[in-house]
Amino acid sequence: MTRSRAQNAGLVPTRLMEEYYAQRASAGLIVSEGTWVNDQAIGFINVPGIYSDAQTRGWTSVTEAVHAAGGRIISQLGHVGAGSHPDHFDGRLPAGPSAINPGERSFTSAGIKNTVTPREFTAAEIARTIADYRRAAANARRAGFDGLEVHAQGAQLIAQFLNPRLNRRTDAYGGNAERRAQFLFDVLDAVHDEWDTGRVSVKISPYWTSGWAFVADEEDLADYDQVIKRLSDNALAFLHLMGPVAQGVSDQEQIAPFARYRARYAGPIVANVGFTRTSGNAIIEQGTADAVSFGSPFIANPDLVRRFAAGHPLTDGDRATYYAGTADGYTDYPEFTAAGHP
Repeated sequence: MTRSRAQNAGLVPTRLMEEYYAQRASAGLIVSEGTWVNDQAIGFINVPGIYSDAQTRGWTSVTEAVHAAGGRIISQLGHVGAGSHPDHFDGRLPAGPSAINPGERSFTSAGIKNTVTPREFTAAEIARTIADYRRAAANARRAGFDGLEVHAQGAQLIAQFLNPRLNRRTDAYGGNAERRAQFLFDVLDAVHDEWDTGRVSVKISPYWTSGWAFVADEEDLADYDQVIKRLSDNALAFLHLMGPVAQGVSDQEQIAPFARYRARYAGPIVANVGFTRTSGNAIIEQGTADAVSFGSPFIANPDLVRRFAAGHPLTDGDRATYYAGTADGYTDYPEFTAAGHP
């Protein structure tokens, strides 16, 4: 998860990040924090990229640390698009599929700021961005990652292209649902030039709601139905599927939305968002998903797998330190001990 610990001008992964990821190697498979594919992708301070040689060397140290601890790790390639802010670009506008303000918020060096109306990507810029995904995928392989994930979730760039309220283009990348999805599939083609399909996954969030643009109505869900059917033809390692963000629901209410895509996607599904040990076991036992991913529980529980296996209680994370930039609330959470449970 994004933790804002790359506090350097080059957005290079640090020794502190090596320790953090290695501590969590028992996860079995780690999906890295969203990582910028170019310097125009930035939308959140102190998040590392994977577009420079220095960043690639930094990630090499991270993957080596994870492998030495017995784990596996894949790189998550991200781009915020119109969800960014001019503060990240010396006053220049970010770019999106169309010149429409998504109504999101961006974490800048001056604090959290509302997004603005972006520039519309030119056709040439789209081609360069796709090429940057290809280069980032190649860098991920050089850095020793075990695979990669295309970040198409939330309000990020690929999700903006999929969104009919933010994508008003009339070229090959807009105008109907199939063309709005073309950017995603062109990105996939590009990363498949560098990786076997069985090492590539996509994280997607049909139920995402945010601001005025992301509403997850039936029209949007129907569009995602078609996207996910097309993804079935890509022989992905897995589809990382994000469910609705909801609190206070029963296990079955949490699981039910995933059944829509179990019927539409032929490959492995990894379910995400808000799962507990109990609901995670339930969705797998019911065959609605093949695995479950956990994000925030891993922040304060580097030994989460062992705690789940033994039924140990979980430690709550300190939200005040989530993006603080130091070891506090990052690498200082202890593993469980019966005598001294924190």
